[in-house]
Amino acid sequence: MRALIGLHNRVFLAISTMTAPWLLPTLARFTFAATLLVYFWHSANIKLDGGIFSLSFGAYAQVLPVKYEALGYDPSLLSFFDKFIVYAGTYAEFLIPALIVIGLFTRLAAVGMIGFVAVLTYVDIFGHKADAVTIGGWFDRVQDSQIMDQRLFWFAILVTIIVKGAGPLSVDKFIGLK
Repeated sequence: MRALIGLHNRVFLAISTMTAPWLLPTLARFTFAATLLVYFWHSANIKLDGGIFSLSFGAYAQVLPVKYEALGYDPSLLSFFDKFIVYAGTYAEFLIPALIVIGLFTRLAAVGMIGFVAVLTYVDIFGHKADAVTIGGWFDRVQDSQIMDQRLFWFAILVTIIVKGAGPLSVDKFIGLK
């Protein structure tokens, strides 16, 4: 039994040693690019109305649903700060995922993305009044709720990037960031 345990430990130590510097950060960024990049870019794109400085009617409804409804869906009644929030959120959906995918200031971008996802989750639950099925729950045998389950996977990918960095195929590596 000790020989089997020793073999197990040697094999998996060798695998860990060979792949540690590159596998997890590269896989996390690839997974983000393959599953979330277009999701966030599409979400940002539908908030624009023909140009980068013109927001669509739906942009305000997506980001500030309760306040926008209370104002009768009239964007002219929103404060400067409200409009700033919508513009900042829209541009963040383009910029932060791009930074993660190219690997530039990747750890900071992943922290920013976690904050963005937290705000997105809050708005989905309280602003858009997501129902219990959409919210879901952990340990409930249902693996595909749009909020609890999916966003836990997002969080795991982003935390991996924060802890491991961007990996060898990144601008961070090229400019000397760890």
